[in-house]
Amino acid sequence: MDEEIGAASRQGQWKTYCKTVSLLAFQSFGVVYGDLSTSPLYVYKSALSGRLDSYRDEATIFGLFSLIFWTLTLLPLLKYVLIVLSADDNGEGGTFALYSLLCRHAKFSLLPNQQAADEELSTYYHPGVNRTAVSSPFKKFLEKHRKLRTCLLLFVLFGACMVIGDGVLTPTISVLSAVSGLQDPAPGGIPDGWVVFIACVVLVGLFSLQHRGTHKVAFMFAPIVVIWLLSIGAIGLYNIITWNPRICRALSPHYVIRFFKITGKDGWLSLGGVLLAMTGTEAMFADLGHFSAASIRLAFVGVIYPCLVLQYMGQAAFLSRNMSAVEDSFYQSVPRPIFWPVFVIATLAAVVGSQSIISATFSIVKQCLALGCFPRVKVVHTSRWIHGQIYIPEINWILMVLCLAVTLGFHDTTVIGNAYGLACITVMFVTTWLMALVIIFVWQKNILLALSFLVFFGSVEAVYLSAAVIKVPQGGWAPIALALVFMFVMYVWHYGTRRKYMFDLQNKVSMKWILTLGPSLGIMRVPGIGLIYTELVTGVPAIFSHFVTNLPAFHQVLVFVCVKSVPVPYVPADERYLIGRIGPREYRMYRCIVRYGYKDVQKDDENFENHLVMSIARFIQMEAEEAASSGSYESSTEGRMAVVHTTDAAGTGLVVRDSVDAAGTSSLTRSSKSETLRSLQSMYEQESAGSAVSRRRRVRFQISEEERINPQVRDELSDLLQAKEAGVAYVIGHSYVKARKNANFLKTFAINYAYSFLRKNCRGPSVTLHIPHISLIEVGMIYYV
Repeated sequence: MDEEIGAASRQGQWKTYCKTVSLLAFQSFGVVYGDLSTSPLYVYKSALSGRLDSYRDEATIFGLFSLIFWTLTLLPLLKYVLIVLSADDNGEGGTFALYSLLCRHAKFSLLPNQQAADEELSTYYHPGVNRTAVSSPFKKFLEKHRKLRTCLLLFVLFGACMVIGDGVLTPTISVLSAVSGLQDPAPGGIPDGWVVFIACVVLVGLFSLQHRGTHKVAFMFAPIVVIWLLSIGAIGLYNIITWNPRICRALSPHYVIRFFKITGKDGWLSLGGVLLAMTGTEAMFADLGHFSAASIRLAFVGVIYPCLVLQYMGQAAFLSRNMSAVEDSFYQSVPRPIFWPVFVIATLAAVVGSQSIISATFSIVKQCLALGCFPRVKVVHTSRWIHGQIYIPEINWILMVLCLAVTLGFHDTTVIGNAYGLACITVMFVTTWLMALVIIFVWQKNILLALSFLVFFGSVEAVYLSAAVIKVPQGGWAPIALALVFMFVMYVWHYGTRRKYMFDLQNKVSMKWILTLGPSLGIMRVPGIGLIYTELVTGVPAIFSHFVTNLPAFHQVLVFVCVKSVPVPYVPADERYLIGRIGPREYRMYRCIVRYGYKDVQKDDENFENHLVMSIARFIQMEAEEAASSGSYESSTEGRMAVVHTTDAAGTGLVVRDSVDAAGTSSLTRSSKSETLRSLQSMYEQESAGSAVSRRRRVRFQISEEERINPQVRDELSDLLQAKEAGVAYVIGHSYVKARKNANFLKTFAINYAYSFLRKNCRGPSVTLHIPHISLIEVGMIYYV
């Protein structure tokens, strides 16, 4: 009986799993596969242009199809679907996910503020992975040489810049190829200028919709992509039967060898067009976080792969009998009665294909931002339910302007295809090298297995890459130019940020100096909590001594807050806060480290102050409990950090009550005794009516009378609550970074001009950290780096 119940339960779970995977597979059509599915619009035209124009015969067409078929089989199917999709980082994919995995399993990271406590995050290691680091001479060699680790980061950033290049070229070539059907030579065709104009209008409309969010746009058109795929598959099958059924023989790799024997070097040059058949393949891995590996595999093997093979086979069959139709082979092969429905579906599919890479570009920029490799920009979270769906206004409009410039400047899909192909194959080549390192250091497999993977797939991609590089003068320079510009911006920002951090690290305040000052720190301690923002995870920053030197007074409770990025995709909310103490207890100095993953979005936390107070109170209680068990409450625990859960007041010794003024209005600052401050606060709240500030939850904390609390703990909690009632001030550095007078020309230019320009034109740290302006104190400092 129990066995029957168990079998029925497993059957029910299997049905639920299949239903979930099928639903995700359907949704993936609208997000992942739009780009890959629209490739048949321009592959044959790009491949048969140039020198291959003189080889327009049946043998060449058969060989070209065979080349496309085996390219789709080896790279998208074998490499990505079967192997690379297994290298996820807690469900996330892409080049940054691979780099993050490597940084957690070997000391490759260049982020200077990493801690041992970060390794205790539940998302730090993949379930089932051996946490014991396996040492090897190769691993020690890479970890020892800082220049090699810098090269690895630059390699990853170059791949990221090429993805941004994809974000410019994909919408351009997809929309322009779809709209080019209007150039049909039959009556009703329109001039080239109007085709470019219509493409520009579609592109402007596409980028104008981005603020609504990826899934609101793409999921709406998932059925369109499915209809598009089934349509091109059916049209391909029709063309095979109608024009040349013998095309089925070209599935043999023998025709690839025959193709190169006939065409020689000209055939090698045509590979720049053939590789367009697999553009969008990287999106399968990059968008893994929104779906699952099983759903993406099901969609590709069940629908994408067979439909694309049928379409390419059908186009080849049509071309083998209509050599003059190369310039518009897809639309020429469509039966006339269904031309307009197919044209409309193609245009919509091109828009969806563009959507996926635009979303991936936003994600890449966000990840660069988390690594400290991109200037601060506005990141908008567009979905309440789907984590990680973001919109970046500045990047969106930059992409739109660049897309319009490429469309108006090139207005030819063949030239744009040369640029597009180079960008795509470069990203795939970067993934192959990173994947080889993942096999060694993360999967802990034999180095020979990694070399086999690298040699096999790397050699195939190297052949395509060499053919794409040859076409640099014919449009291939565009993604390289874009990548170099973005690389320059990223490297300058990373260099300047790192030099600034090193200055802070080398000039932090000595604990000896603080201890000699005594509990009052040699200054007047005024009521309130002072939150001092710093990038340091240890020690006291120079900004504190700079402040008290010029104004010898500070708040009775000091909290040094560090907001840092961790090389994991997401940090669970109950593991986000690390709380510790600085100096003896009577100093009332604490440290709070707020941790985010590279896919986390730092939203305006309306209850940050309340969470912070509860976290510190919980830490005080935890510390007292441990001290009681050891029998010595006076033991120093300076430097110890603890993860504190902040969702409720349980275990804090506090009672939380909603707070409302006698006049029925809220008290944002916090019950100050100053009439002037209260009047200013009242004016500010009236001006901020309806804003996020006025919607913040107002609460009052009280020490619980029911719990038995140590008198010293009660005194510390009482000081904390009194400070909270007096008000909270946010102290942040307003820094000016300059190169030293003896610095060389390159460093002076990078710091004084390039980095300074980027800092002046990006979002300020107070805006990025969502600090309320009424409580903000900025301290000016000059950094000579």
